[in-house]
Amino acid sequence: MRIAIAGAGAVGRSIALELVESKHQVMLIERELANIEPESVERAEWVHADACELASLEEAGLESCDVVIAATGDDKVNLVVSLLAKTEFAVRRVVARVNDPRNEWLFSENWGVDVAVSTPRLLAALVEEAVAVGDLVRLMTLRQGQANLVELTLPEDTPLAGRPVSSLQLPTDSALVVILRGGRVIVPQADDALEPGDELLFVATTAVEEDIRDALGV
Repeated sequence: MRIAIAGAGAVGRSIALELVESKHQVMLIERELANIEPESVERAEWVHADACELASLEEAGLESCDVVIAATGDDKVNLVVSLLAKTEFAVRRVVARVNDPRNEWLFSENWGVDVAVSTPRLLAALVEEAVAVGDLVRLMTLRQGQANLVELTLPEDTPLAGRPVSSLQLPTDSALVVILRGGRVIVPQADDALEPGDELLFVATTAVEEDIRDALGV
């Protein structure tokens, strides 16, 4: 894939390094000349430009990108970049960094954002996930806020122990997508038996999250 990253600070460069290692074509767009460091991500294309300016994005060829990541440290900039990428260049997937959790409500389809990543919220969710057993933890909001990735760890006294996945009566607008068991990643099949300590990852709308807890009897 061809991926553009707006913002070549520490976050943007780190993302770029991961993506080029995965054999993606990466273009870093940075406004501040002092942050232009081609040697830090040698296999990326570097563009000295303001990602909030339509002409600059046209010159950079943003329409050829499959994904745009707005990764600057300024939420206003990230929103403008997202909106331009979606409305002016029809980029298929737009991911935006949320710096201030108070602004998270703005990062929606109205601003062209497909996936909003809030670092404070994600860190808090990971802490919860590490210590919570029997509680539903929201890990990430997906696709314009219409669905969430949520996790629940089955307690030792779960009534589901030994029961097959097919016995789960999950609500509409939810799906069990993976089971984490020890070091294993299990794509759930109908006959797979559930065990205490299983970490269950679901994709679900916000409205049915509590219904998932009820279906699991926790």
